[in-house]
Amino acid sequence: MTEPTPPSPSTPRAFVTHQITSEPTNAQSSSKPQQQRGPPPGEKKILTKAERREIQERQRAEKEALKAQSAKGGAAAKPKPPPKPPQQSATTGGGSTAPVTPSRQRGATKTGTDTPAVTNPRLNLARRASIVGPSDLAVVETLRIFSHFGLPKPLSRLGEGIKGEIHPVIRKLGLQFADFRIVGANARCIATLTAFKTVIQDYITPRGTTLSRHLMTYLSPQISFLTAARPMSVSTGNAIRYLKYEISILSIDLPEQDAKNFMCERIDTFIHERITVADQVIQSLAMEKIYDGDTVLVYARSSVVEKSLLAAKAAGKSFDVIVIDSRPLSEGKRMLVSLTSASIPTTYALLPSLPTILPTVSTVMLGAHALHANGSLYSRSGTAMVAMMAKAQGVPVIVCCETYKFSDAVLLDSFMKNELAPNSTSTSMSAKLESRNLQIESLLYDLTPHTNLTALVTEVGLIPATAVPTVLARGIQRAM
Repeated sequence: MTEPTPPSPSTPRAFVTHQITSEPTNAQSSSKPQQQRGPPPGEKKILTKAERREIQERQRAEKEALKAQSAKGGAAAKPKPPPKPPQQSATTGGGSTAPVTPSRQRGATKTGTDTPAVTNPRLNLARRASIVGPSDLAVVETLRIFSHFGLPKPLSRLGEGIKGEIHPVIRKLGLQFADFRIVGANARCIATLTAFKTVIQDYITPRGTTLSRHLMTYLSPQISFLTAARPMSVSTGNAIRYLKYEISILSIDLPEQDAKNFMCERIDTFIHERITVADQVIQSLAMEKIYDGDTVLVYARSSVVEKSLLAAKAAGKSFDVIVIDSRPLSEGKRMLVSLTSASIPTTYALLPSLPTILPTVSTVMLGAHALHANGSLYSRSGTAMVAMMAKAQGVPVIVCCETYKFSDAVLLDSFMKNELAPNSTSTSMSAKLESRNLQIESLLYDLTPHTNLTALVTEVGLIPATAVPTVLARGIQRAM
């Protein structure tokens, strides 16, 4: 066997290795030298952007898996991090080794009992459930999709992180809000203002300050607690802004008890003028749109719509009512009980039966949680479907709403701002869904465009939905 020829200085290292391990031929000596593979010895491999991203995703997934295991273990010892997989090496010229990048390990399968690493955030739910567990997966998915919504909180965690003393009346009210014992924009606003009256009467001004300057500091943690229980509604927010304005214009020379009594009187005035009297005006205007022999369709439950129907019945009008209801709160059942108690012929149906019922309907009357500056109606989830289908059938849609629910914000869809309702699914059904990596999420509100609304019945009269900015501007001018 002949001795191998010594390599020339210009010969690549990869080709030198080939010459040493095999006997050269004429074709090999005459062919072009192959391009160098791998970095030279002593130099670090430069990773591509995709390879760096994949390494970061794997490390992040390992951390999430460790957190999930520690949460399940409770007081057990903290689990050790899984050992790092040994880096495979690729032999290069000169006997040096280069670490194999993650892109070269795609086909490799990890064996053993260690927690597998998640390298792709879009892995299917079944594989992710095997890593973090079905229950933890449900929490992660909820927070990722609906993190900007008002998520229900456990009652034991209310008030965490709020600095300041919380009045017992506010604590009781916050628990009632969180447990959905008080629902409805008017009911929540009245309950909040009534609780603030008690808080103001029990308030004692510290030495060295005045009530008008320190009272808002004392009310701030109370408001934060109620907001933590449930996201603040537009109506309650407008009422609190009114309260802050009244506190700011208090005279510093006014005796403390007189100032407290004045603030309680202003709260009573707001409730009387903006809610009670406004509802009476709306009732009288809405009655004019109900005629003998009509069939009125209502959705869920609205206090002002309910009062309008009862007032029309008391006025001697003969009409029928169809109550359309749906999950998650099924408030239409309370409306059904109230109307049947007044001897009003009432039919109760669920939302899927709406297409077969609409041809017999004369008028649709809806309530409102808020009305935005672009005329969109923010109300109980399902309202948008009722209004859209009613317009398609040529049925007029009337919205009963007080002007203190008007908002100067512009809302384009119900995903920008919303709230999640508590899960009313049975335990067996929830367990079955969790076994399939599914979870029921019920949104409380939806958005109806102004094009599907015929008219608004307010205390300032019957107006189109596009007149909301005009009413808000006049309210600002009166305040000035």
